[in-house]
Amino acid sequence: MKSAEIRQKFLDFFKSKSHTIVPSAPMVIKDDPTLMFTNAGMNQFKDIILGNVNTKYKRVADSQKCLRVSGKHNDLEEVGHDTYHHTMFEMLGNWSFGDYFKEEAIAYAWEFLTEVMHLEKDRLYATVFEGDKEDGLEADEDARKFWLRYLPEDRILYGNKKDNFWEMGDMGPCGPCSELHIDLRPEEERKLKPGRELVNKDNPLVIEIWNLVFMQFNRKADGSLENLPHTHVDTGMGFERLCMAVQGKTSNYDTDVFTPIIDKIAALSGLKYGEGEETDIAMRVVADHLRTIAFSITDGQLPSNVKAGYVIRRILRRAVRYAYTYLDQKDAFMYRLVPVLIEVMGKHYPELSTQQELIEKVIREEENAFLRTLDKGIKLLDRIIATTKSEDFLTVPGNVAFELYDTYGFPLDLTELILREHGLVVNRREFKAELEAQKARSRSAATVNTDDWIELLNDDEQEFVGYDYTGMEVKIARYRKVMSKGKVLYHIVFNITPFYGEGGGQVGDTGWLCGKEEKIRVIDTKKENGLTIHVTEQLPADLTQSFMAQVDAHRRELIANNHTATHLLDHALREVLGAHVEQKGSYVGEERLRFDFSHFQKVTEEELRRVAAIVNRLIRQNLTLEEFRSIPMTEAQKMGAIAIFGEKYGDLVRVIKYGDSIELCGGTHVRATGQIGFFKIMSESSVSAGVRRIEAITADKAEEYIVNSFALVGEIEKMFKSNRNVIENITALLQENEGLKKDLEKFEEESLKILKDRVKNEIVVEKGINMMFKVMPLPQPRVKDLAFQLKGEYEKIILVIGGVNNGKPHLTVLISDTLVKEFGLHAGQIVKEAAREIKGGGGGQPFFATAGGSEPAGIEKAVAEAERMIKFKLEIK
Repeated sequence: MKSAEIRQKFLDFFKSKSHTIVPSAPMVIKDDPTLMFTNAGMNQFKDIILGNVNTKYKRVADSQKCLRVSGKHNDLEEVGHDTYHHTMFEMLGNWSFGDYFKEEAIAYAWEFLTEVMHLEKDRLYATVFEGDKEDGLEADEDARKFWLRYLPEDRILYGNKKDNFWEMGDMGPCGPCSELHIDLRPEEERKLKPGRELVNKDNPLVIEIWNLVFMQFNRKADGSLENLPHTHVDTGMGFERLCMAVQGKTSNYDTDVFTPIIDKIAALSGLKYGEGEETDIAMRVVADHLRTIAFSITDGQLPSNVKAGYVIRRILRRAVRYAYTYLDQKDAFMYRLVPVLIEVMGKHYPELSTQQELIEKVIREEENAFLRTLDKGIKLLDRIIATTKSEDFLTVPGNVAFELYDTYGFPLDLTELILREHGLVVNRREFKAELEAQKARSRSAATVNTDDWIELLNDDEQEFVGYDYTGMEVKIARYRKVMSKGKVLYHIVFNITPFYGEGGGQVGDTGWLCGKEEKIRVIDTKKENGLTIHVTEQLPADLTQSFMAQVDAHRRELIANNHTATHLLDHALREVLGAHVEQKGSYVGEERLRFDFSHFQKVTEEELRRVAAIVNRLIRQNLTLEEFRSIPMTEAQKMGAIAIFGEKYGDLVRVIKYGDSIELCGGTHVRATGQIGFFKIMSESSVSAGVRRIEAITADKAEEYIVNSFALVGEIEKMFKSNRNVIENITALLQENEGLKKDLEKFEEESLKILKDRVKNEIVVEKGINMMFKVMPLPQPRVKDLAFQLKGEYEKIILVIGGVNNGKPHLTVLISDTLVKEFGLHAGQIVKEAAREIKGGGGGQPFFATAGGSEPAGIEKAVAEAERMIKFKLEIK
């Protein structure tokens, strides 16, 4: 069976068992503050499992794109080195929400694996939870009893809390789980040692294939467990591992999920897979990481230096580094693998084909950028090697290796590989200390301690009325205390709310919670697992009273102006630039809007003028809002509504229409476009390869900008006091300034010649070396020019020049290359020591270095100290 057939058989099987087949949620999560990536099949169902929303379907199945590279599920360093870990993988799963439980889940799993996939029954093992005294939990004898219908007793094993008790996090739904393992070893090995002894022992051929989670409990903040009102089944089976088992392979990478990609890597690199451990690992790394990067781009997450984007960039750079080091790929090549990936997975995931050009361009540009960084890092490492050897050391300090890792993306193993060739090693203890310090800083910055929800009302579902109202009488349904960065905050959930929670690029509402005798500020509104959460700095004295929840209406209006303008901008860009334009991100606040979109070149000034003109024309037309709430997705598609790929939409959607602008959107909008007033583009720039960004303002801010611009022009006109227009006056001034600048440059050249001649007269020759140690009233840039000019005229020269400018002391040391080699002098080390006299620091290369400080009175001593050190090395008294 091919992998595509295996996936389809799974979905068809559960469809036959009355499961609704749902599409994969985006791999990159946009509406859950607790997660950056979908790391398990259940993520898109969290709000159902938590009981925050009602489920439309009792039984569901899907194939979910997942990514595990950070936090608890961090598989990154294993990827490529073994046969079964991946960054991006597919999780085949089936769910029951308050419907069937252990008996049916076990029966379905057994039937699918043995009767549909035809796996050998005597190779399968099941594990069940052994119980836990600390939690007061008994062994899961129910699951064991059901497994005894299919497996002999000796192939049903007890597992501990780590392996057989699944938890969503520190708090929340949890329960015992039952894992299915398969023994893929050859017959002769199975005879020597039974598989039961290798289950959960990290044997690459005795592996977990399916995990059946039985959610029965809720973990509270104090660690205690309580029963859930409804039990759920959540199963997850690794698609790649299933393919390995069905196709009779001993590695996931030997299945047709990966072999076409690996074959292409081998062809491009001129190497063969299976002929060398290091090259094999590199090919597996590239094949795996390619999938992750491509799918993250289609989901709207581009490589960047922050949050989820940083994780994707790190994965991409890991692949480039392996290709560079072990496959001898010094130029971008991963982007050339994208067509093969589309051949393998494009049928089930058509977004790969529709966004192929963007995927290739982003990967290619990121590859080239990192290859340049690698080159810089290797040159820096060469200097570190030279410095370490010149000091007769064999160990490179850990902080130096960490700087390479942190600044240049050099993993420790790459640094060690290069150093090993020169007989050097890294102080690993110091490196790990630096790494842990960085992690501690990150943890500290992100630490949020959350108490349990305190339930006040037993409402099944919260209602949002913010499209129609900015004020509403409400009751508090639940609340919890949160400690974030040392500050106490409260999360409050109302039974009904007019507040819009941050989402879809739009910021959350602010406003007030008004009680009988108090008015509490709502400082933010967020969405979490299907709930709209209102953030305050205090709790009402009486939590049970009725309140007036009042949105800051003026702020909401400004946000709505910008959100509707974003839709009009999207429409105008498609009209001016073409239908290829796709939204890749947005920010909508009260002061500005930001819109990221796919386009492969800079938008010209003329194009920007046309875009702005179209938006302002649509504003002047005062187009009224046509809103379609809770309509079927199929109907929205027939209307031509634009969807943002990477967003999760339900069966029922909301459509926002202004004339020909039709989009799926859950945000707040103006009743008619005339309310926006005026639209002004402030900037257009590049976000990454193939993605551009426009920032703009509307309404009050746009008016303020126009008023200030005219006022500025008026002030400039007053300054010139001339009959000519402002442009003519400024042009004349610039021409005059350019002439004066050229005159000044000529004067400085002549001045430098005179200064150089004066300095040459003060140079002293000792032991055939031209030397000068002096304090001079020159700015540091002129000192550098002077030093390098003199270096060009003398084969052997040493200059130490100090000075004070604007109250700041500076020191410069220049040593000719021949003296560096002959006497082992190092300007960087000398200037670093001498700078202590001016309470400063600095450094540089062996032949040239500079330093600055804060103690001007010490500059004479600094020059003298540098002179002492140099003469000591030269053995001059």
